[in-house]
Amino acid sequence: MIALLLAATLPPPAEAGITFRAGKIERRLAQGLADRTTRRPVRITDPVRLASISKLAVALAALRLVERRMLDLDRDVANYLGWRLRNPAFPDVPVTLRQLLSHTSGVRDAAGYVMALDDDLAARLADPRAWDDRHGSGHFAYANLNYALVAAVMEGASGTRFDRLMQTELFVPLGIAGCFNWSGCPAGAAQRAVVLYRASGEIAADNLRGRAPPCPGLPARDGSCDLARYRLTRSSGFFSPQGGMRLAPVGLARLGMAIVRPGYLSRATLTQLAQPVWRYNGANGETEGGFYCAYGLGVMFTAAATQRVECPDDPVGDGRLRIGHAGEAYGLRSGLWVDPATGRGIAFYTTAVADDAPVGRSAYTVREEAVIARLNGARQARIKRLQAQ
Repeated sequence: MIALLLAATLPPPAEAGITFRAGKIERRLAQGLADRTTRRPVRITDPVRLASISKLAVALAALRLVERRMLDLDRDVANYLGWRLRNPAFPDVPVTLRQLLSHTSGVRDAAGYVMALDDDLAARLADPRAWDDRHGSGHFAYANLNYALVAAVMEGASGTRFDRLMQTELFVPLGIAGCFNWSGCPAGAAQRAVVLYRASGEIAADNLRGRAPPCPGLPARDGSCDLARYRLTRSSGFFSPQGGMRLAPVGLARLGMAIVRPGYLSRATLTQLAQPVWRYNGANGETEGGFYCAYGLGVMFTAAATQRVECPDDPVGDGRLRIGHAGEAYGLRSGLWVDPATGRGIAFYTTAVADDAPVGRSAYTVREEAVIARLNGARQARIKRLQAQ
């Protein structure tokens, strides 16, 4: 009760988003404060930590390397890493990039996925807790550690550090002012950062006070942040490839256009991107309450339920299949969803969402459904009903 009373006295949460189609913005939303201390209002051009939508961005860059034949989706990734990667329970089964991108590799998060500068990814994956010892590959279970490995594979294939690789392979080609853990972001980006708050009002992340952080990741155990210590394919979790992307809604929309319009990727690759690698059949994965019903090469699918298995995976509520990704961290909920049939998409985030926030008619929170409804032009009465649930 005290927490509820406290939350009622806090400023409205920052939230922003846009709808887009055929390269054009159709509707905009920006409300609340990007920084409660300075009373700076949020704008759709302000960068924010978008959490797991980062995985989609990493996947697009990886697929670009696949198109150039620097990577192969079905080759043993140990060939790129330079060190052996195997599930101890299934030592003869290779791990592939396709499996890592689709969370069907057998990798799990029980050994931890947050990595300091002096951590060793190979040592982390040598821990049996990092693996599913019952199902092996093919069984879906969402795991952040998969994307530290994807980043490592990209480094091994390119010889380039992950944060720099994302600039040259994704952000610059798409004309996006984005970065991971503020490394490589344009000058002045930190001055416009959206501070993330928890529902209690506590600061959760990116209270930068106008300056980029002195270390673009978790410092080494001795407190130092000398990037000369970074080791390709072994330090790849340092830049948080699983969730550390900073990007504004306008940049997120460009990312959405890139997953349905040929240009950044070929039409053949986009066709592959729009197909699930895994679809829930009632026993072949962990849906986390119907949140995950189908997953592809770094993309989630909404309204993906089949007649055999019902999944409440449609936050838009119109039954149309969309591809994209959701994000959740530090009180933020975010989403990028694009209808591949029409090219119409939505990119948004909302902040200060409680960890136990109520879900709506779908597996997504009421807050997310309300933002989507507002951006889609729903009548105010419907939005109020969503918020009152």
